[in-house]
Amino acid sequence: MYLELVAILLTTLFVWDYLRFRRHNKMYAAAGIRGPTCYPFVGNAPMMINESPKTVFDLQFRLIAQYGKNVKIQMMGERGFMTADPKMIEAIMSSQQTIQKNNLYGLLTNWLGDGLLVSKGQKWFRRRKIITPAFHFKILEDFVEVFDQQSAIMAQQLHAKADGKTVINMFPVACLCAMDIIAETAMGVKINAQLQPDFPYVQSVKNASATLAERFMNPLQRQDALMRLFYPKVLDKLNDSVSNMHSFTNSVITERRDLLQKSLAGNAPLLNDVGQKRRMALLDVLLQSTIDGAPLSNEDIREEVDTFMFEGHDTTTSSIAFTCYLLARNPEAQALAFQEIRDVLGDDKSAPVTMQQLGELKYLECVIKESLRLFPSVPLIGRHITQDTMLAGKLIPAHSDVVILIYHAQRDPEYFPEPEKFLPERFSMERKGEINPFAYTPFSAGARNCIGQKFAMLEMKSTISKMLRHFELLPLGEEVQPVLNLILRSSTGINVGIKPRVY
Repeated sequence: MYLELVAILLTTLFVWDYLRFRRHNKMYAAAGIRGPTCYPFVGNAPMMINESPKTVFDLQFRLIAQYGKNVKIQMMGERGFMTADPKMIEAIMSSQQTIQKNNLYGLLTNWLGDGLLVSKGQKWFRRRKIITPAFHFKILEDFVEVFDQQSAIMAQQLHAKADGKTVINMFPVACLCAMDIIAETAMGVKINAQLQPDFPYVQSVKNASATLAERFMNPLQRQDALMRLFYPKVLDKLNDSVSNMHSFTNSVITERRDLLQKSLAGNAPLLNDVGQKRRMALLDVLLQSTIDGAPLSNEDIREEVDTFMFEGHDTTTSSIAFTCYLLARNPEAQALAFQEIRDVLGDDKSAPVTMQQLGELKYLECVIKESLRLFPSVPLIGRHITQDTMLAGKLIPAHSDVVILIYHAQRDPEYFPEPEKFLPERFSMERKGEINPFAYTPFSAGARNCIGQKFAMLEMKSTISKMLRHFELLPLGEEVQPVLNLILRSSTGINVGIKPRVY
C-alpha cells in the first residue's frame, strides 16, 4: 500500500510538472530553440552538478556548438534559455519588456536592498534618473585626482616586489586599490584598504562578496532555509558582514547629511580637514536629490551607496588585473602603450594626471577594450521575461529566464576573427564601426547599461597607466583559468612579474 501511494504521488507530480511547462516547451519548440534533455523537477541540474566553475564555460561552448547560439535550459523550477546570439542580445537589451533582472539577483537584496542593480519598474526608472547626474563629467573630473592618488599608493606598495622574479597575483592588489577608490568617490571617506587591509569594513566587503559568489554558483546555497540547514556558519558570517557594512554606511550617511545641512544653513561650502572645499562624492548627489519633492531617506541612499561599493570594486578589479596579465604576455602591445603614456603624460611619474590626458590615451583604451572582450568583468547577465514577447523573430513565453552569455558572444569567430588572440587594434579609430555593438557588451547595453562605465574606464586608464609608468610587466606565474563567478576571476590567480622602469 505504501509503495502504491508513493507511485501515485510521483506520477501525479510528474504529470503536474509536464502540464506546468507544456506551453513553455511548445513555444520554445516553435521558436526553434532547442537544448539538452530536461528531467522532471530538476531540469538540467544533473548536467550542471558535474561541472565546476572552472569548466562551466567549456560546457556552455559545447552546448552552443550542439544546439546553436540560443540554448533552451531549465534549472530546477526556472525555465528559459541562454543566448550568445548578438541578434537576440540586441532584441533583449533594446526592449522595455525585458529589463527586469532574473531571480538570482534576489540573493543580493540582503546587502543591496532594492538598489539600482536589482530594482525594477518605476522605482528603477526614478533611481536611474536621480543617479545619472552623479556621473557628469565635471564630477568625474574631480574623481581623477582620487584615481591618481590611490594608484600611486598601489605602485608604492608593489615596489618591494619589483625584482622581476616574484609572482604577483594582481587580483587582490587591484581589489584593495579599487576599494579605496570607490569608498572615497562614492562615500567621500578614506578607508585606507591598501594600507590597512584588516580594516573591518574592508574585510566585510571581501567576505560578503566571496560568500555571494559561492551562493550564485551552488544551488544548495540559493535559499536561506537551505543555507541555515547545510551552511549555518557561512550564513551567519554573511549576515554579520552585511550588518557591519550597513552600520558603517549609515554612519557615513548621517555624518554627511549633518554636514550638508549645516553648510546649507550657513550658506557656506563644505570644507575638508585642511580647510579646502570638499570634493563632491556620489553620496552628496543622492543627499541633494528628491523624488516628488521629498528627499531620499537614509535607507534609500544606503541602498545606492552599497550598490556603488558592490559594483564599483570587483568589476574594475577584474578588468585591471586581466589587462595587466595580457600586457605582460604581449610585450609589443605593452611597449606601444608605454610609449603613448610617455608621450601624453611625460616622464615625471609623480606629476598629477588630468582627465584630458587620460582621454588622450587612445591606444591604452584599445588595450582595455580588447582585454574586456577576452575577459569581461561580468561574463553573463540574467533577465526575466514577464509576458509573451517577440524577440529576434522568436516568440518567447512569459515567465522565462534568460542568461546572456557575454563571454561567449565576445569570442564568436563570426564577429571577431581569430577570437582567442589579443589584438587591441580591433578597437582603433581606423576600424570604427566594424564591431557589432551587441556582440561586444562588457558594460551591457540599452536601458540597463552600466551607468558607471565612463567612471570605470577613467579608473582603469589611470591605474594601468600608473602601473606601466612604474613597472615593466613580465609573464610570470601560471596562466589564467577563468572561473564563472559574480565577476570573472581565475582559479590560478591573475599573475604577473614586475621590474622597475628605467627612463
